[in-house]
Amino acid sequence: QEQLVESGGGLVQTGGSLRLSCVGSGRTFKNYATGWFRQAPEKDSEFVAAITWGGGTTYYSDAVKGRFTISRDNAKNTVFLQMNSLKPEDTALYYCATDPQLKVLVTTLPPNWGQGTQVTVSS
Repeated sequence: QEQLVESGGGLVQTGGSLRLSCVGSGRTFKNYATGWFRQAPEKDSEFVAAITWGGGTTYYSDAVKGRFTISRDNAKNTVFLQMNSLKPEDTALYYCATDPQLKVLVTTLPPNWGQGTQVTVSS
């Protein structure tokens, strides 16, 4: 099973930026689509963004479209989530997950198998 480690979270003010990283340690990481998800306190998890294994196709939720950018560097087994113009409603635990198919990441909510990384946006 792919092991994923998220990092890059922190506390920022409204309008600020953060870049999250998701590092995969398995052999399948660079051949799988990767997605970012988030879960706010007392709320269900929600899809944020996803990218195909080659990086040629990306998909975003309406809540983050135009503000967040997902990218990947397969040489470093890393997928990034650049988050700009952050809002208090972006506050959540962010985690990543992989799947052979992008559409599976977009339409399902995989569990958080790692520790995630906390993003807190102050107003």
